[in-house]
Amino acid sequence: MIAYIKGEIFRKTEGAAIIIAGGVGYEVNLAQAALDGMREGAAAELYIRESLSPYDGTALYGFRTVAERELFDLFRDCVPGTGARKSLELLGKALKSLPDFRRAVISRDARLLTGIFGFTGKTAEKLIVSLKDKLGALPAEGATLSAETAGRGGNVFQVYEALSSLGYSASEVKKAVEALHSEGISPQEAVEDLLRRALKKVS
Repeated sequence: MIAYIKGEIFRKTEGAAIIIAGGVGYEVNLAQAALDGMREGAAAELYIRESLSPYDGTALYGFRTVAERELFDLFRDCVPGTGARKSLELLGKALKSLPDFRRAVISRDARLLTGIFGFTGKTAEKLIVSLKDKLGALPAEGATLSAETAGRGGNVFQVYEALSSLGYSASEVKKAVEALHSEGISPQEAVEDLLRRALKKVS
């Protein structure tokens, strides 16, 4: 079983990177946050999980830290109906801030999970139910969203709060926030501009 790869990034593809180690090229599936920090020709060190599919054979999933790999394992093993690829997708959203993700799940704050991380309401509730008692020992590496300047996540959460204060229902607010994430959000986009876009989704 492959547990760790150290080598050179040969090529980046959609959702994966080919890592050359010992003269062999390994295709490793990665969260977008990890891929964004990579460049071809640079060195790479990744923790690995293998997953066996009856359709695609053995697939490799890579992680920059042990904490990322452990959270991937929790998604895959503890969240019902979640395979390796879906776990990587969930991890990609949680990587916006592992400390805030852990806090949101432990405190059962579905609004934080939907407003900042972009999970759907249904997925947020599933994560809370499945993981609320399992994240205590997970290392929470990285900065919190509240520490970010030009806080993309913080701005979205402010939009969430503003829509709620205007009297929109929880389902309407979640739908609007999910639409913003789906369309894409610039880190420099002001709260006022985000709110105008969101209001169009609930009008």
